[in-house]
Amino acid sequence: MSDTALLSIRNVSNTYSDRRLDFFGRKEKKQVLNNVNLEIHHGEIFGLTGKSGCGKTTLARCILGLIDYEGEIALHGAEELKHQVQMVFQDPGASLNPTKKIGWLIKEPLVIHKIGTPEEREKKVDKMLLRVGLDSSYKTRRVHELSGGQKQRVCIARALILEPRLLIADEAISSLDVSAGVKILNLFKKLNKNSSLSILFISHNKDAVEYLCDRVAVMEKGKIKES
Repeated sequence: MSDTALLSIRNVSNTYSDRRLDFFGRKEKKQVLNNVNLEIHHGEIFGLTGKSGCGKTTLARCILGLIDYEGEIALHGAEELKHQVQMVFQDPGASLNPTKKIGWLIKEPLVIHKIGTPEEREKKVDKMLLRVGLDSSYKTRRVHELSGGQKQRVCIARALILEPRLLIADEAISSLDVSAGVKILNLFKKLNKNSSLSILFISHNKDAVEYLCDRVAVMEKGKIKES
């Protein structure tokens, strides 16, 4: 693990307007993030934990540029975050189009961004499947044919196909049984060790965070309580 910062988060805050109206007919504003400061180093697995509603997922969405925020988020060595940060979500089944085959789902980001020839894309999909512990036979399968753990491996493969520098795993094992969850944690360890992939692991599961992560920050009510 390098001590050089890969991602810097400086004084990041976020508010949203509540759907409910106050006494004067105005929408109340609620603060979700309050001056969050973090650094994630090259090649480390960084854990972010805290109770539901503390702002963990909101921070991840800010890093991805999906929602507005105040403050600064910088990925060092890159002019923009595009392609450099990818995310694995909590529910793998909901993240995958059930009408498409697995090979199509993993290859889709390459097609959208016009990366490689058709032959090069197929080879890259084969390599990525092996990298996450599956094989090329899975390309012809559909989502309903896979277990929960296999679905999450496909989601991880799809997230890695664009070769991001940072992978965000947001409650990536919470919908899996214990055995499948442990295997996914070990896959994250393997990916980190073999390719120095930096991972932001977001989870309320303290045991999983302790098992997997090099450093940990605890969020509470939109702030970093301790690290």
